[in-house]
Parts: sequence; C-alpha cells; structure tokens
Amino acid sequence: MEKIKSYFLFSREHRSGIFSLLILIIIVQIIYYLMKTTNYSNDNLNETDEEWLLVQDEIDSIKKSIVDEKYEIKPFNPNFITDYKGYMLGMSIEEIDRLHEYRKSGKFINSSKEFQEITKISDELLMKMQVNFKFPDWVTSKKSNPISYTKQNKEKIVPIDLNLATKEQIMKIYGIGDKISDIILKEKMKLGTFATIDQLQFIWGITPEVFEECKTAFFVSPNQNLNKIKINEASIKELAKFPYFNYAFAKEIVTYRSMNGVLSSIEDLAKINNCPLEKLKIIALYLEF
Repeated sequence: MEKIKSYFLFSREHRSGIFSLLILIIIVQIIYYLMKTTNYSNDNLNETDEEWLLVQDEIDSIKKSIVDEKYEIKPFNPNFITDYKGYMLGMSIEEIDRLHEYRKSGKFINSSKEFQEITKISDELLMKMQVNFKFPDWVTSKKSNPISYTKQNKEKIVPIDLNLATKEQIMKIYGIGDKISDIILKEKMKLGTFATIDQLQFIWGITPEVFEECKTAFFVSPNQNLNKIKINEASIKELAKFPYFNYAFAKEIVTYRSMNGVLSSIEDLAKINNCPLEKLKIIALYLEF
C-alpha cells in the first residue's frame, strides 16, 4: 500500500511540470479549434460568395435587358399624346403643355407641320415622330383629294339620332367593331335611352379619337322621355340598378337621406362619398329631386 501511495507523491518541481504540460495541451487544443473554425467559415463564405455572384450576374442581366429594351412606338394620332407618351418620345414638358393648351381650345392638329408649329419641337424630333403619326381618315382623304372628299361627305355624313341607330350604323364609325357596338346598345337598353352624346365617352372601348368621330355622326334629340329616378324615394335596390351607380354608392345615398333629409339638388349628391363626379352632369339628367 505504501508502495502504491508513493506513485502519487510528487515533488514541487514535478507538480510545476505537470501543470505547465496541462496548460500547453489546452493552448494547443484552443489553437486547433480556432483554425478549424476559421477554415470552415472561409469555406462557407466562399460558397456564399459564389451564390451571390450568380445572383448578381442575373440581376445585371435583367438590368441590361431593361435598359436595352426600346419603347415600342405604334401609329398614333398626335392630337391625343399623353404626358407619358410625349416624354417617352423625347418631348419636353413645355412642348407637351403647348399641345395640351392648343387642344383645350377645341382645335385639332391636322398635319406634321402644324404639330411642329404648335409644340415648337425641333426638326430632328419631328422627323423621328412623324413616321408614326396617324391622322383620321377624313384628314388624309381631304389632303389627297379635297374636291371629291367634300362631295362624298356631303352625301355620306348625315348625323342620325344615337337612340335610333342600328348596330350596322354604329359600326360604320372607324374604331367601333362588333363587340363595342353591342356594348353601346346594351348600355342604351339599361338606361332606356341616351340623354346626351357625351355618354359615349364613358363606354368601354371608345377612345378619344372614336368619340370625336361619333360626335360628327350621331346626335341625341332633346326632350327625351327618360326613365328618371326619384332620388329621395328610391330604395337601395332600385338605385343600384342605375348603370352609373353601384350598390355601395346606393347605400351611401340612402344613409345620407336618413341623416340629412331629402336631397334637393345635384350638388347634394356630389357631397356623398364615392360619388362619380366625372359623370355628374349626365347623372343629373336621369334624376328627379
């Protein structure tokens, strides 16, 4: 027993040596762990970098395709250039504004030269734009053969009442086909009768150019027997049937009546939330206060 015990008895020098050895082992283990972790992180970082590089290449490719993509220009009537279209074609804000101011007077541009005179665009920009100018048929026909055109139109353009027009007569307007003519007739059926020619501009598929042609081909007789709605008596269901209202607005009208009393004028209707203000003048023709 004493012999075994003697194995576990260490001198001061032995203890110091053992302690130093333990410290050295721990330090080596820490260094090994740190090196392994660093290498692992670098491997992951390299993989991540590669993934990001692939993504970045794809992003750069998309950006390049967007930059390279050119604004597609289709034939258009220069009288109806929007701010966006004018900008994409190279016009300045001032040039676009000059066109809009001219159009507000009710006048139309009928040639490339006139377009340049009004907008003050450069010769270079005019050459670029006029290739895609598309004026109405009556303008181009008048230029090519003014005498025969005048004679033709005196015989051809005889305005008719829109409420009496047939599908075939409506389809004679350039830009109105089978589908749009059906929509016009269905709209008339819902309303009972059109109250003004201006109603056509709110029908799906009727562009500003087509609407201008419609105004020369059709008219609406005054004093039509309109199916008027008694705005202060009609129920939500009855109001919602009116083509220019929807259920939500019909409900707002009835709520307004219950809280404020009767509506005495179209101005009262305009105070109600979600009122279609752009159609207010037309709506007024169908209401009875």
